[in-house]
Amino acid sequence: MSARDQAAVVVDARQMEPPEPFVKTMEGLDELKDGEKLLLMLYREPHPLYRTLALNGYTYRASTEPDGTVEILIWKAV
Repeated sequence: MSARDQAAVVVDARQMEPPEPFVKTMEGLDELKDGEKLLLMLYREPHPLYRTLALNGYTYRASTEPDGTVEILIWKAV
């Protein structure tokens, strides 16, 4: 199952400039219900976001697609 199929919320931030991807991701995470996942799509690794996710109890899995898109699937750690 692809990351897109698993995500309840998708944030396509490939054309956004900082800090908009961070803001949209945090807003999207606030919308998630228990067990749901968010997919963030970017053209670079969001290292500051990874620290924030860890501090707030989220888990993520990142992968790079052939077109260079970094897909980050994010969910609340149990």
